[in-house]
Amino acid sequence: MSFRANLQYLRAQRNLTQERLAMLLGVSRQAISKWESEKAYPEMDKLLMICDLFGCTLDDLVLGDVSRPAASASAAGSSNVDSSAEAASPLAASSKTAGIIAPIAELAQDITGYDEHRRRFALLIAGGVAAIVAGVGIGNLFDSSNSILGATPLNDFLTFLCVCVGVIAGLAMLIPGGLSRTDFKRRHPYVEDFYTGEDRSRELRLLVIGIVGGISAILIGIAVTVYADDMLGVSDGWPNAIFLLLCAPGVFGFVYCGMRYSLLNINAYNKAAEDDRKEHAGEQDFYAKLTGAVCGIIMMIATLIGLCLLFLSPAALRGDWSTGVTSMFWVAWPIGGVLCGIAATAIQLFKDYRER
Repeated sequence: MSFRANLQYLRAQRNLTQERLAMLLGVSRQAISKWESEKAYPEMDKLLMICDLFGCTLDDLVLGDVSRPAASASAAGSSNVDSSAEAASPLAASSKTAGIIAPIAELAQDITGYDEHRRRFALLIAGGVAAIVAGVGIGNLFDSSNSILGATPLNDFLTFLCVCVGVIAGLAMLIPGGLSRTDFKRRHPYVEDFYTGEDRSRELRLLVIGIVGGISAILIGIAVTVYADDMLGVSDGWPNAIFLLLCAPGVFGFVYCGMRYSLLNINAYNKAAEDDRKEHAGEQDFYAKLTGAVCGIIMMIATLIGLCLLFLSPAALRGDWSTGVTSMFWVAWPIGGVLCGIAATAIQLFKDYRER
């Protein structure tokens, strides 16, 4: 039997789909399909993982007949990589592999730890964004024209310090969050969809709570700002601080609940992982490359605009970090994200039109 036939036989014996086997081996379903259609061949580490998973020898898997391991072992000779005792029966595997093979139908569905990763990733990204907004908000407490400390030379320094601390704290969460996402996708290019309807309903309720709570917090902040301006004649300093400090948990609710809900879409995760594989293999189509390039340019421009508003705007150059466009520098990134979505949709529509 060929490797292709052996692999198909082993899958059938364990009632494994290509998706489940791909998940156990840490590859994509397309990789399993290519192996079984003899369009590609697994690397040595994957071959050894298959042998360990199914309790067969490397010679039986590649050159022999896994349905008759004893016969193929004697034909292959005594120079096999695995011992003949182990080759006598794939079902008589070592205790290490028996724990994998026997209860394979009873394995917990979230084998890869995707749910824990989903929650942690959403928490880090939302926390990073909220920390930046909160840092700017705290900096407004030391606005030179209406500081809580009064007129003091320390106001500008404290404002700058608060903004820097907020940015550093935000990056301390955003960067590890992004790296953990990249590492997880590298180790698990395919994840089986294990979420139930109840899980999705629960996350949808959480999303509604996050949206309503976030909007409420922002509206309260706007009300405080308007009241301070109209009734107290104070337009800078603590009103802006209260507004931004209320915006921080509001933004956190939007991002955290929104990401938790969107990451329930396992099909989108698998498709993105396959697109990444195609990109690295040079198989990505023109429109996918165009979308990536356009979105990359948009976010680079948004980043430059945000940094310029923060450090190079007239107010920032005067040392006034808490008023005007300087305090709203973070808006550049959400706008950039929206523009990326619009650009990606437009390119996809154009692609569909051309392919008709």
